[in-house]
Amino acid sequence: MKTRVQELIEAYPFTSEKKFTPKDYHSGEDVRWCPGCGDYSILAQTQRILSELGIPPHQIVFVSGIGCSSRFPYYMGTYGFHSIHGRAPAIASGLKLARPDLSVWVITGDGDGLSIGGNHYIHVLRRNIDLNILLFNNQIYALTKGQYSPTTERGKITKSSPDGVIDYPFNPIALALGAGGTFVARSIDRDQQHLQLMMKRAAQHKGTSLIEIYQNCVVFNDGVFSLFTEKETKDDSTIFLEHGKPLLFGKNMEKGIRLDGLTPEVVSLKDGKYSVSDITVYNDQDASLAFIIASMSNNSALPRPFGVFLDVPRPTYEEELISHIAEAQKKSGAIDFQSLLNSGDTWTIE
Repeated sequence: MKTRVQELIEAYPFTSEKKFTPKDYHSGEDVRWCPGCGDYSILAQTQRILSELGIPPHQIVFVSGIGCSSRFPYYMGTYGFHSIHGRAPAIASGLKLARPDLSVWVITGDGDGLSIGGNHYIHVLRRNIDLNILLFNNQIYALTKGQYSPTTERGKITKSSPDGVIDYPFNPIALALGAGGTFVARSIDRDQQHLQLMMKRAAQHKGTSLIEIYQNCVVFNDGVFSLFTEKETKDDSTIFLEHGKPLLFGKNMEKGIRLDGLTPEVVSLKDGKYSVSDITVYNDQDASLAFIIASMSNNSALPRPFGVFLDVPRPTYEEELISHIAEAQKKSGAIDFQSLLNSGDTWTIE
């Protein structure tokens, strides 16, 4: 017996005889971000990936909150909803439950998603609703002119922390893993090919997918991720996760990550003390390993990990909800709405 979700997907398949191009996902609106903003790259890669996936624009919805990134729906030639501060996951959840046949994307930022929207962020992940969340992280409140955000590094001088930030920042990846996320990844605006790969994998995942995207704010936090993007430093400061591959990095892949118990450490392969067989092999099905590797982001002596941290199957919330409703209806029989209103204790006011 087919579930309601399966019936809807068959009725409205994510396929079309028409071949789409990125231009089919342009709204035609003038894009109004600051020149050089990393959001332009993310927008372009999203439009490119959607055209490759072949999902018709009328079957896609982008839901955003508040912030620079939240202008996104205006620039997509799809359905869109510019919602309220921090509540994009809640609105997108309601939409997906009502229309599970649609491809629903949430656009949020480190302020919108992790401050006022932090509660919604963790609960959409634990429920595993089939949404795709793109979290733009520029480690600053940019739309409101440069206050520190939940991901701003300690000591940062900003308009709201003139003597330096004393808060410890959130690690969005570790937070998503702790909330029970089933697909958790990280990419960066400057690496177009990697960002496309992460988006494609996220779109193909059944359940909530989260991609944290490091995004440069050229006005209020320019160069905050330059260590991970500049030619002189990126090889030694970044490591890319690949399932089934050893955790190697460096210009000539001469360094690796091995676990000393549960603690990741950098070892060199050049002096003969360690070989590739000593290096930890990554497994994106292992939640415990994902937590350990995510913790590397909190240690400046370790390379910053990018890629898919975790990708595990789990029934989606909407599938289980539809099944739950069907079972309840089967037990109680068919009841129309008016009969339900008139059931139980009722009274008439004259």
